[in-house]
Amino acid sequence: MKSDIEIAQAASMQPIGRVAEKLGISEEDLDYYGKYKAKFSDSLYAKLEGRSDGRLVLVTAVNPTPAGEGKTTTTVGLGQAFGRLGKKAVIALREPSLGPCFGIKGGAAGGGMAQVVPMEDLNLHFTGDFHAVTSANNLLAAMLDNHLMQGNALNIDPNQIAWKRCEDMNDRALRNIVIGLGKKTDGVVREDHFVITVASEIMAILCLADDMEDLKKRLARIIAAYTFDGKPVTAADLKAVGAMAALLKDAIRPNLIQTLENTPAIVHGGPFANIAHGCNSVRATKTALKLADYVITEAGFGADLGAEKFFDIKCRMAGLKPDAVVLVATVRALKYNGGVLKEELSAENMDALRRGIVNLEKHIENVQKYGVPCIVTLNRFVSDTDAELAFVKAFCEERSCEFALSEVWGKGGEGGVALAEKVLETLEQKESRFRPLYADDLSLKEKIETVAREIYGADGVTFDAAAKKQLSRLAELGFDSFPVCMAKTQYSLSDDPSRLGRPSGFTVHIREVYVCAGAGFVVALTGAIVTMPGLSKSPAAERIDVNDEGVITGLF
Repeated sequence: MKSDIEIAQAASMQPIGRVAEKLGISEEDLDYYGKYKAKFSDSLYAKLEGRSDGRLVLVTAVNPTPAGEGKTTTTVGLGQAFGRLGKKAVIALREPSLGPCFGIKGGAAGGGMAQVVPMEDLNLHFTGDFHAVTSANNLLAAMLDNHLMQGNALNIDPNQIAWKRCEDMNDRALRNIVIGLGKKTDGVVREDHFVITVASEIMAILCLADDMEDLKKRLARIIAAYTFDGKPVTAADLKAVGAMAALLKDAIRPNLIQTLENTPAIVHGGPFANIAHGCNSVRATKTALKLADYVITEAGFGADLGAEKFFDIKCRMAGLKPDAVVLVATVRALKYNGGVLKEELSAENMDALRRGIVNLEKHIENVQKYGVPCIVTLNRFVSDTDAELAFVKAFCEERSCEFALSEVWGKGGEGGVALAEKVLETLEQKESRFRPLYADDLSLKEKIETVAREIYGADGVTFDAAAKKQLSRLAELGFDSFPVCMAKTQYSLSDDPSRLGRPSGFTVHIREVYVCAGAGFVVALTGAIVTMPGLSKSPAAERIDVNDEGVITGLF
């Protein structure tokens, strides 16, 4: 079979205006970015406001493994399958980050015969949204440092600056730096830090804002620093809001592309789920719900991260009520959780499958805690045996969970019909009784402990002295009502990436807590998680190239 990029480059794409017609969108509500990409107009959602919402289906997964799970591939393939069944459906995805694209994970356009296209554009610059986020973020940083240089009228304490610069690249050398070196006119010398763009508060704000008015209100609330007497200094105090909003005026508008089978795909925003809230934009999801009868969206990494944040942050803030959850797993991933080496995953191993399936079991339980019907799908590999598939199917059904096989990677929409039919059947027969995991009026500490105990299965939580002090300060500042955004390794239910399966007898370690006042949540850093990743010894960037005709190779 061809590589993902070869399949994507051979795709028969329709002009994006024709794709938009399937959703009833006219030319006047599209701004074209070439033949196959477009942004929606600012006025489109207002025109749709009177329509009823479609059904919302979330695709999530077990904890990721080196074997690959195919969550985005399943999302894309499921959307294509709905189209084959004659249903009016749209998929709603996040935009990929350049960091993993040039690193070890690769792009985020799906795979095989279930991809969104143009794949190269999406994985690289796309419509420039991430560049706008980076620019807005760094404008605030520049204005803050300029304020320090120009007399510091706001009495900012250089040792209490909360705002970090960002770049959409894996660059570990920028995690901790010193700026302002040189002449007196080169700025105030201080320690500074970078985060990857997809972990920045601006990205979270972009993805949670309803419109430009809401965006500006959220930008204004950003706490960039604290004064010598501990008072917050906001982006509004630094008079940065208008210019930041101007940089984001196009980035706030959702993007429209298509799948390999020309199914409409709305792709917008891209926060990571391990260090941010991991969901596409509220604006994109709400628009999709007005445009189609069925919306299939995804949340990053495993259900302990992306799905938890989708439910407890995005749905809570936006008033969304998911109708069903598709939980993606593979036999290979479950055997890996059962202790099998990556090189040996193709061989049947029922004992390892029995040991590793507890990871899937915990994710099923977690989804059921939210009151949303759950369908497990196995992303099928050719090495899977009938005995392995039958075991997983029986395991799921014994836990009141629906089950369907998915073969979308090799067969596209045709390989997702059985899953689509199971989703439709579930939507008709089972009512979602969605509820968030915790109440707004719990303390931040109680919210963190609830997620750790209920979702991760931890015995408890330990807080560093610094984290305890930060929690007290945030409570004093009135942020106790905010939801929590847990920054945790994606590879384990615990905060230790080496503990696979369903760990027990562990505590979660919180080393830092800080508020994203504009986004509206509090971030808790666990374990050794970092907000600026690094490249591997042999990054994907070494194998990416472009020829004289402009054809890109090496992307995956």
